Amino acid sequence: MAVEENPAPAAAAEGATDWAEALLEQKSAADAAGEPQAGSVLSGDAPRPFSSTGGSGDAPARDINMVLDIPVQLSVELGRTKVSIKHILQLGQGSVVELDALAGEPMDVLVNGYLIAQGEVVVVNDKFGIRLTDVVTPSERLRRINKG
Repeated sequence: MAVEENPAPAAAAEGATDWAEALLEQKSAADAAGEPQAGSVLSGDAPRPFSSTGGSGDAPARDINMVLDIPVQLSVELGRTKVSIKHILQLGQGSVVELDALAGEPMDVLVNGYLIAQGEVVVVNDKFGIRLTDVVTPSERLRRINKG
């Protein structure tokens, strides 16, 4: 019965060597291109946290610009109701589901599930829209998010 040597330590050492070579290659490429940016892994500086209060005057504007293109889910809620599964299974074309909201009542406008405004339904170019009638202030939005 032959005893096989465990190849794992040799493979691990080889993998570590590969990583070290890759890091050196990355560092030499960054040095050739110029100094690494502050806060990068290769610069040796600690990364700076996202902050709206920066050292330079245009830092807050840059910080907010980073999030302006992030997509969010905007929805309009007509109303709510609770129904049994039996009732859901009986729904068909032409069925009517009664909601808790009254006709003509303002509808809630939600962003990612959080109330940001209320409004009324309008028709624009044969499509439904909503005209905002009451917008929740930013401080009130933050207060509601912190509660939830």
